[in-house]
Amino acid sequence: MQQETSRQIGAEFIGTAFLLATVVGSGIMAEALAGGNVAIALLGNTIPTGAILVVLITMLGPISGAHFNPAVTMVFALRRALSPGKAAAYVAAQIAGGLVGVWAAHLMFDLDVLQFSQKARTGSAQWFAEAVATFGLVFTILATIKANERAVAMSVGLYITAAYWFTASTSFANPAVTIARGFSDSFAGIRPQDVIPFVLVQLLGAFLAHLLCKWLLSAPNDGTAQQS
Repeated sequence: MQQETSRQIGAEFIGTAFLLATVVGSGIMAEALAGGNVAIALLGNTIPTGAILVVLITMLGPISGAHFNPAVTMVFALRRALSPGKAAAYVAAQIAGGLVGVWAAHLMFDLDVLQFSQKARTGSAQWFAEAVATFGLVFTILATIKANERAVAMSVGLYITAAYWFTASTSFANPAVTIARGFSDSFAGIRPQDVIPFVLVQLLGAFLAHLLCKWLLSAPNDGTAQQS
């Protein structure tokens, strides 16, 4: 049991590290190649992020569930799929992995390893966007597990790809990602003072999705309409 738990925590660490290395690294590369065109830079940041999520969830899902996200871990703890102790260990691994991923991206592009972002991401519109983005992510995960568990990796990758573009905040939707991006003064960064509001609304959005799914997905799904 101890070995299994350590493997699960390790999977959460390395998965979140690769996720952040991709988010930050692709942002650095995209900004360098886009010639000042922010739309092209955002597209160059979006596609690798969605792609790596499909890969990471597919290969690490059988080990840890492939959360890579404290908001998702919180929801699975509320659903009693994780003990409080294991959930706390997951969150610690996710935050640590996110930081390592950011630092790895900086090293790959020959940048200072330790940075603090100066990119402002604040205001009611962006906070609401983050609540919507995280609500949608958790809803996607739980509803897809109910409908077709094998489709979770693709569904999450596609959802995040879409949410980069339909949310004002470009869909961080993840407290560990938000914290880590505060330590990168790059295209994907967020000022440290803007991190806490983002995290709070992300957790709120995840909790609301949990409540919705508890109601919406509670009845057996036999593929037929129920007659009242």
